[in-house]
Amino acid sequence: MKRKSSGSAVSGFLIVAMALGGALLGSAEPAGAQDEDGPMSELHFVVVRDYSGKPVRNAAVVLHPVNKKGKQSRGGMELKTDNEGKTNIDGIPYGPLRVQVLAQGFQTFGEDYEINKPQLEITVKLKRPGGQYSVYDAPGDAKKSEDKKQPDAKPQ
Repeated sequence: MKRKSSGSAVSGFLIVAMALGGALLGSAEPAGAQDEDGPMSELHFVVVRDYSGKPVRNAAVVLHPVNKKGKQSRGGMELKTDNEGKTNIDGIPYGPLRVQVLAQGFQTFGEDYEINKPQLEITVKLKRPGGQYSVYDAPGDAKKSEDKKQPDAKPQ
C-alpha cells in the first residue's frame, strides 16, 4: 500500500511510529497476514489511586497482544501516563489485549480486555502494596514474637 507524502517530517514520523506500534502489537500470525484494513481502536487510559481517586503520573501502561489460546504473544508496547494519569494510543487492532500497569509504590495491575469498539476508555485503580505473608508463621505471629522478650540467662 502506497501512502501520499504530506511533506511534513512530523506526519512522516507519526506514520512510522504507528506502523512500528502495529508491528509490535501484531498477532501470532505471520507478518503481513493480518488484515491492514481491519477495525482499529483508539484506547484511552486513566490511572488513579484506588483510595483517593488522584491521578498516578509516570505509570507504565504495558500492552501485550493475546493469542487465540489466551497466551501472551510476543511483542508489546509501553506507554507512560502524564501528570493527569492519562495516556492513549490509536491503531490497536480489535481482539484480546493484556494490559499491565506498573507504578512505584503500588501493586501491579493486570487484566485482559476484548478490544471491540472504535474508542475505549479504561480506568485503572491502583492499590497500595499489601502485607506479605509467610507460610511458616500464622498471621499475627511476627508481632507476637517481637513483643516477647528473651528470658535472662540462668546463672550456672
